[in-house]
Amino acid sequence: MSGILESIRWLDFIDIAIIAFIVYRLLLLLVDTRAMQLVKGLFVIGLLFATARLMKLTALSWILGRMLGVFIIAIPIVFQPEIRRMLEELGRGNIWRRRQAEERAAQLTDEITRALLFLQSRKIGAILVFQKDTGLKDIWRSAVQIGGEISQDLLVSIFWPGNPLHDGATILDRQRVIAAACYLPLTENSNLSRWIGTRHRAALGVTEVSDAMALVVSEERGEIALAINGHLSRELKEGQIRRLLMHYFTQATGTGSAMEVVRERLGSVFSGRGTENDEID
Repeated sequence: MSGILESIRWLDFIDIAIIAFIVYRLLLLLVDTRAMQLVKGLFVIGLLFATARLMKLTALSWILGRMLGVFIIAIPIVFQPEIRRMLEELGRGNIWRRRQAEERAAQLTDEITRALLFLQSRKIGAILVFQKDTGLKDIWRSAVQIGGEISQDLLVSIFWPGNPLHDGATILDRQRVIAAACYLPLTENSNLSRWIGTRHRAALGVTEVSDAMALVVSEERGEIALAINGHLSRELKEGQIRRLLMHYFTQATGTGSAMEVVRERLGSVFSGRGTENDEID
């Protein structure tokens, strides 16, 4: 044992630290991709394989060993897009900037979530529209342009009763609050329940003419709803809102579809058809 310790050099620790750092950064690039699920699966199979070897389960060890070999060969084929994207980000240096971007996304997510929960607790109606690839300048050019930093205080003050800007929607992008007191086009869906009010119809309308998503705080029911691609998902919980916003702020422009966001982050999308007992403003 002492011979092994004597053979270890201080450069070996540096070598291990560098490898660990590179693996950590590569795993960060795989977060929120299909390849990450494969990595988790390989990790589970690897643990089972090591356990089978330790317990000398020959047949199980042989089968798991062959499975690992097949999966390792299949990785470059099945996950070619993810690997290409990872190499592109590595070439652009994004691997070093990703942590800062994630910290920024977490900060903005927390600010918006706390603002929504504050408005919800006091049943103050609000519409937040999150601009994506489709520009909404035709909507906000005639509104009150703000261009301010996204913060809980700013969002709450905009929708506070009596504020001249509270009557209308607020449009944001991934960097700032663009404008307030924006008037949105109402949905053209004639199949909606008559109990769905103007605020939710406006949120649905803007998602029908663009790829934007909208979060709505109901003044009557005190609930938070999501409008996206002309569909309405109601009664969002805090965890769902945080996951949705984190995906929005970390999502690269032009990647993924709006419906994929809902399926991944909320699990299901509900049609915006209310009942006579489901009055929402």
